[in-house]
Amino acid sequence: MLGERLANRMKHLAKWGRRQGISCFRLYERDVPEYPAIVDWYADVDPATGEPVDLARAGDAVAWLFKRKKDDTPQQELDHRRDSEAEILAGLDIPRERLFVKHRGRQVADDGGREQYERVGEAGRTKVVAEHGLRFEVNLTDYLDVGLFLDHRPTRLSVQQRSRGKRVLNLFAYTGAFSVHARAGGALATTTVDMSRTYLDWYARNLALNGFTLDGDHRAVHADCLQWLEAGPESSKDRYDLVVCDPPTFSNSKRMKAESFSIDRDHPQLLAWIARFVAPKGEVFFSTNSRSFEMTPDAVPTGFGCHEISHRSVPEDFRNRRIHRCFRLAEGWVEKGRG
Repeated sequence: MLGERLANRMKHLAKWGRRQGISCFRLYERDVPEYPAIVDWYADVDPATGEPVDLARAGDAVAWLFKRKKDDTPQQELDHRRDSEAEILAGLDIPRERLFVKHRGRQVADDGGREQYERVGEAGRTKVVAEHGLRFEVNLTDYLDVGLFLDHRPTRLSVQQRSRGKRVLNLFAYTGAFSVHARAGGALATTTVDMSRTYLDWYARNLALNGFTLDGDHRAVHADCLQWLEAGPESSKDRYDLVVCDPPTFSNSKRMKAESFSIDRDHPQLLAWIARFVAPKGEVFFSTNSRSFEMTPDAVPTGFGCHEISHRSVPEDFRNRRIHRCFRLAEGWVEKGRG
């Protein structure tokens, strides 16, 4: 069942991917109850042109396998994993070395901290993928996530289309994909902030893949985003026409000043800090993967309107339409919810 489903999805999504100009997408997301898994596809691209070599056949699959039943014995779990892997290999017609299996259990560690950005291996299997004419490095082996969140693809394209001549701020930037799209869209200046030097170095490689570099107008800031925002703008140059903020759901990293951060609890303060960095008539794209998130009535800063855009920010290859919540806040709106 799983293999047949993957083969059918590939026939459809390979054609769709070519039309969209993307080489990586979600193939499967718990479609069949007997196989609780997620499978993403990362096609090979020609290093010279950035175009897929053969989008449907030449590529790598990354699979996250979940427990099927709570009362399965260890042997039953192992048998089910082997069965799932065999179905994936057969359905996609790929050799075992092209399948990378991850196990996504708890989304937080025992102490409440996020695990998905932590290094889990040292194999260093990286490749370049294509998205709307741009190239990005993904790491298929060493982290729970590969370095490019596929569910934010439509919002990245929207940022690219709105960036010409604008100053763009990318917070909790991870590997900087939003900033690369902003540069491709003709952004006048970009500031990319993340707490991890590893991911900022990754961002620099993504820039280089697309013919860009860091300079006086386009900078990377190695800092705890919360501390950086709390400190406030240093000058008029720290006011931005477009701000992207995709924070962690929860974090208690030792590098953070606060004891912990919860997006459900702390988003009003976060948005208030961000508002100080927004230029007149500027806008903010704010998203979260928290399943329990609700925008509190007092969270929208004074002078801003807020409109949820999740219905168009989740890409069509995602079966889970609640994979994230995305909001657009704009400074200077008169009518509530306008936009």
